[in-house]
Amino acid sequence: MQFRRSGTGVQQQNAPAIRQTQISRRTYLTFAWHYFPLPLRHSSTFSVKHVAIVGGGPAGLLAAQRLAEAGCRVTLYEAQATVGRKFLVAGHGGFNLTNSETPAAFVARYGARQPDFEHFLRHFSPADLRAWAADLGITTFVGTSGRVFPLEQHKPADLLRAWLQRLQALGVQLHTRHRWLGFEGPSGLRIRHEVTAEEVVVQPDATLLALGGASWQKTGSDGRWTTAFEEIGVRCVPFEPANCGAEVAWSAFFRQKVGRMPLKNIALHCGSQMERGELLLTEYGVEGTPVYALTPALRHALQQNPSATLLLDLKPDLSDEQLLAKLQKPRNGRSLPDFLRQQLRLGPPVPTLLREVAPPEATATPEALARLLRAVPLPVYALRPLDEAISTAGGVAWEELDDHLMLRRRPVTYVAGEILDWEAPTGGYLLQGCFSTGAWAAKAILRL
Repeated sequence: MQFRRSGTGVQQQNAPAIRQTQISRRTYLTFAWHYFPLPLRHSSTFSVKHVAIVGGGPAGLLAAQRLAEAGCRVTLYEAQATVGRKFLVAGHGGFNLTNSETPAAFVARYGARQPDFEHFLRHFSPADLRAWAADLGITTFVGTSGRVFPLEQHKPADLLRAWLQRLQALGVQLHTRHRWLGFEGPSGLRIRHEVTAEEVVVQPDATLLALGGASWQKTGSDGRWTTAFEEIGVRCVPFEPANCGAEVAWSAFFRQKVGRMPLKNIALHCGSQMERGELLLTEYGVEGTPVYALTPALRHALQQNPSATLLLDLKPDLSDEQLLAKLQKPRNGRSLPDFLRQQLRLGPPVPTLLREVAPPEATATPEALARLLRAVPLPVYALRPLDEAISTAGGVAWEELDDHLMLRRRPVTYVAGEILDWEAPTGGYLLQGCFSTGAWAAKAILRL
């Protein structure tokens, strides 16, 4: 099959059954890159912007797609054997893409970075993410919690497979087992092939670094890239665990008797913050969505003191009056575990937990017991290790970036995703943040 350029697009020769048609710039550039001779691709009459992307997570892959759709030549480098490894691991616990919260509530999830994410989310919103997935053949729905999931028949691997097929059709070049080693000169990137150990320097027109944070190192997010940034004077905020479990010094008796057991429909408080959901008691402490959402508050409290206290409300749906009324009913000789089970449907492991964290007098009267059930103290002395965290706080400091996520110290070099110093709770906010920053950086590159 032969192609030649024309004023209206690409004409196919030696195929009389196919008529000449008008085609999009994206299709034209994709065909041209594959079929035109190399000198023509780089001639003054046919200029294609070459963008190098380092990191094959959601931020990097979405940026690659948007840039290729706009006609850029895109090369993506990934140190691991496959792209999207953390994306697939995250999908094992429930393939939660985004959330259906109102825009105001959604953006508030990004804490101190809320003003920045207002821009990112307006550019690539949860609705845009759902439309993007639908364009790949992945239909989504809103669950009872407000979280957005693909339909049950769509697995994470299905979405990633469709996504990679789209990128291939757009002409994106994916180079796995290629590790970024650092910067070279004003615009170069040092890349090493992990199999052959060959090192090369590439000189793209623009660079996007989407290298991830420092959690789940088995997926490739090891945070080692900070050294290269610091070598050129870019400040990086030290990584800290986010969305992780909290450690409580349970007794040996408690660990043996309880092990891992859930507490459903609870409320958890840390200072002035409250989160509802399901708490999981573990051999090392507690974990679950409410704990993850309170990680920033816990981390701050632990920086100020050797320990922090989570207060557990076991009956958040009952008013104080309703709770006390139930506890004032006669026990008629029933033990405390039986009484709690019959009056409040609080079975194991609640009695063991109360015995573990509160003195006997805390359950001696209905009034004391009501106060305890409303605020069971869980003394936390540490967060789980960085590599066990779902995500991390820390990364490239925001003052090192302009409004387009470009490094001030290195023009035409952009960053997106978890490489940035931000955090958000689970529930779709993490993935959405990665997608939105990737789309924002791609828009900035297209303005060059």
